[in-house]
Amino acid sequence: TNEPTREAIKCPVNAPDILQEAADALDNRAAERDHSEGNERSMERCVASFNAMTGHNLSITEGWLMMVFLKMSRALGGGFGEDGYVDMSAYCALAGEAASIN
Repeated sequence: TNEPTREAIKCPVNAPDILQEAADALDNRAAERDHSEGNERSMERCVASFNAMTGHNLSITEGWLMMVFLKMSRALGGGFGEDGYVDMSAYCALAGEAASIN
């Protein structure tokens, strides 16, 4: 689509919109990767590989939290990017889910 983005026209973003976009992104990722349980779950494989290569014992929750810190670092390093806050919200939700399981 050729419509300008919210960022391009300087419209403020509200918290519920960010959270809804994060929920939509989680659903879309699951559909793109054909995960029947409805959510994308790549962090388990990522953490297992990281731990095997480094000898660390990072948990799945810690893996998601590391992604939150990555997005936080990027948010502090430049101008506003709505997608970073959407991703950060989704990663926080995934970290909470992982923490509730383990």
